[in-house]
Amino acid sequence: MEKSEQTWPGGAQAPEFGDLQRLVDELFEDEPARMVGKLDAIERAQIDDLSEDLLEVIDLLPGGRYGRHALCNQLNSILTAHGWGYTHGTVS
Repeated sequence: MEKSEQTWPGGAQAPEFGDLQRLVDELFEDEPARMVGKLDAIERAQIDDLSEDLLEVIDLLPGGRYGRHALCNQLNSILTAHGWGYTHGTVS
């Protein structure tokens, strides 16, 4: 039985598991205390060529500027609301 690209039976992790964590790490790599906006996250996500599901997560961020902790809270809330925490990973 082949695994569908859009579903992850039995709660298996998606191929892009951890991509959002890498995005957060990249956003704060040079300056851990910096503030980033939604557009910064969208731009980085497009550069990293994130999947459509993960681009949707970024697109659902409310406008504003975020420190790392606040950005992670927002992203984790969106992931949880979609039920994607296990399949796509959460961020810290």
